Amino acid sequence: MDAVTLAELRKPRAYPAVSVLMPTHRSVPANRQDPIRLRNLLAEVRRRLHGDARVAPDAADHVLRGLERAAGEVDLRHASDGLVLFAAPGGEHHAFMIAQNVDERVVVDSGFATRDLVADFTRTPRYWLLSLSDHRTRLWDGHGEDLTERTGGGFPVEPEPLDEAGSGRHSRRGAQGGDTERHRQIMRDVVGALDRVLARDRRPLIVAGVTRHQAFFDEVAGPHITVAGRVDGSFEGAAPSALAEAARPALAAYEDLREVGVLSELEAARSIQRYAGGLCEVTRLVEEGRGEHLVVERGYYAPAVKTEGELVPVDGMPGVLKGADVVDDAVDDAIETTLEYGGEVTFVSDGFLVDHDRIALVTRY
Repeated sequence: MDAVTLAELRKPRAYPAVSVLMPTHRSVPANRQDPIRLRNLLAEVRRRLHGDARVAPDAADHVLRGLERAAGEVDLRHASDGLVLFAAPGGEHHAFMIAQNVDERVVVDSGFATRDLVADFTRTPRYWLLSLSDHRTRLWDGHGEDLTERTGGGFPVEPEPLDEAGSGRHSRRGAQGGDTERHRQIMRDVVGALDRVLARDRRPLIVAGVTRHQAFFDEVAGPHITVAGRVDGSFEGAAPSALAEAARPALAAYEDLREVGVLSELEAARSIQRYAGGLCEVTRLVEEGRGEHLVVERGYYAPAVKTEGELVPVDGMPGVLKGADVVDDAVDDAIETTLEYGGEVTFVSDGFLVDHDRIALVTRY
């Protein structure tokens, strides 16, 4: 999942666009029921589509086959916390495992139910880790505590082995010069592949490798690639868990600096009357399309009700309320609305926005 894919998924579709959302379990014995629950949800989709007068039978079957293909792309034996399946007319289908609890439901609409994907994407820290090596340069997708290798799009970068001429027929000085140029060319391939990834999904970048490799990378990359942190040492063949642990201090230092920068931005916005704090005022402004940069504490969730056009946060679960427009989480609604209008969303540590009532906004005007 990346920012571009998420934006595409949130666009309208032809009816019926079907979303299937299901909580899943990471371990036995709880996960043994997940395949049965999924079959029951797909059966519910079949009943709903074939009972919908707006959907032709062949169109219903086409969407159902898309959902079945999406379901076939996931392995419930290695599930996360939630499963999200999408299918739409035209053969489109998608499957996502997310580290986000979801409510079990089937949604048939003219667009996909992306709320849980947005929550997972925005609330979970994400970064790229580039592991430099003579033999294989790898790119890792950091998602919270998890680190998985990104393959495809040019990665991993594996240089061709030296031919006999390159391995020893030149003078020592010539061999050294050739080796230097060879490393530069390898780094050009690395930077080219990294540019394509960052153009689609820009995140903080951590670079891991020995000093020599990092120097070649910096020389070729130039100033247009911003490095959020560095990890010194050789990580050839290192396990993902070891890489993640090695990157942790660099990420923590980056987050500290980023949060200080965000706080300075909020104070500057306040001084020129382009600031709002608190959920009710922030929600009103983002719904007007005025949200440029929304800043939220990572653990802030707020059920609320809307009465006479006013948002009223409530304690506990809002499901017991009646006769009101219930909002399960007004914070996630503000996040989604900000993104819809092209704004930026940044999460900070819990307690960091104590003087801003846990949520703050830099407005466009």
